[in-house]
Amino acid sequence: MTDRDVEQAEQRGHAPGPWWAELGTWGAVALIVFGGVAAVWVSFRLPGTPEELASGYYGAAKVVAIGLVTVGCTLLGRRRARAAAVEETSEQERA
Repeated sequence: MTDRDVEQAEQRGHAPGPWWAELGTWGAVALIVFGGVAAVWVSFRLPGTPEELASGYYGAAKVVAIGLVTVGCTLLGRRRARAAAVEETSEQERA
């Protein structure tokens, strides 16, 4: 890695994140639904289902888990932001 590569990486200002980092609530819900549909697809052994059913269920479970974690983090962030806003307005009323 040359010095020029390091300089370019620093100019971006952020490190690359995972693909699901910016999904939001509705994107996470869509992932959960898609994972559920994938699990049903595997259980009915529709076309495209792997021969080893466990690998199909594993993939569907990973998609559902990513969706659940993302929706949980998004909703928790909203709750914290709302609590901070309420606390800020109550402090302004006291002053």
